[in-house]
Amino acid sequence: MHRSSRRLWLHASASSLLGLALAPASTRALAQPAASALPKGTLTLVVPFAAGGATDVVSRLVAQKLGERIQRGVVVENLGGGGGAIGAAKVARAVPDGHTLLMGTIATHVINPLTMAQLPYNAQTGFTPISLLATVPNVLLVHSSVKARNVQELIALVKAQPGKFGYGTSGVGTPPHLSGELLKSMAGLDMGHVPYKGGGPAMSDLVAGHIPILFDVLTGAAAHIRAGSVRALAVTTRERVASFPDIPTMAEAGVPGYETWTWNAIFGPAGMPRPMVDELSQALQAVLALPDVQAKLKELSATPVGSTPEALATLVKTETDKWRAVIQSMGGLKRD
Repeated sequence: MHRSSRRLWLHASASSLLGLALAPASTRALAQPAASALPKGTLTLVVPFAAGGATDVVSRLVAQKLGERIQRGVVVENLGGGGGAIGAAKVARAVPDGHTLLMGTIATHVINPLTMAQLPYNAQTGFTPISLLATVPNVLLVHSSVKARNVQELIALVKAQPGKFGYGTSGVGTPPHLSGELLKSMAGLDMGHVPYKGGGPAMSDLVAGHIPILFDVLTGAAAHIRAGSVRALAVTTRERVASFPDIPTMAEAGVPGYETWTWNAIFGPAGMPRPMVDELSQALQAVLALPDVQAKLKELSATPVGSTPEALATLVKTETDKWRAVIQSMGGLKRD
């Protein structure tokens, strides 16, 4: 290389290195990606309900997309029972290293603490809030053999035969259970509760005709409603759902003031490092913003959210205050 050319090359190289060193932090980050705060290896998302139910459907969709986003495996572990308490307790006891997460719901973090005398975890201090994923209506369903085409006809049918009809749900203390108890209270019905270990088994028994009535989360029931294997009488939210505009609300169907709903959110054990929480929360918010994820959740009649940890913590407090008043007005619903 000619001496003058060599001097020019060395000067250019030195200038490039100096420019990189003096570049803004955001520019340097592009050249050298920040190290991930997440643990190496596979993450486990504990779903505290049986496979096939509404929470399980949302969990598997989110687990797949989250795994792609963070470039790690995310496996779903179904651990049903106790209205979500068994699975939630496992996560509360886990090491807070990011390997174990919980798909929490209003049942695990609001209803169980308000209704269970011996809850095996502390919903307020036992978890790290990460992100609210979606909000979901509940829905009142009947088997095709039930001679009721609307809520008022069902109320009349149950009142004419007190104690004959039972309604199924995904478990004691779950949002569908509270939806059923609220209807019983507001309409003055004598109707027994048939709890299952998840929405999937409950739906199977409704389709088979083993139970006549089911309160379910709409995400889990959507496919069955579209297939015509069950009959939907009303959604439990204040407004109709865009994916099923022909299904009236409970208030429209003759039970004014009636409103319940549920939600899905990711929590970790208490004590997770803040950088890890922030990285997971941001990844989940990005997943919930994906067009295909939004489309799938809306198809399931869920409303995508994606929130900060602080927003999720606020929601849990607000929902606890709301349901405490509702449960007290219904006599407490205390259980073991």
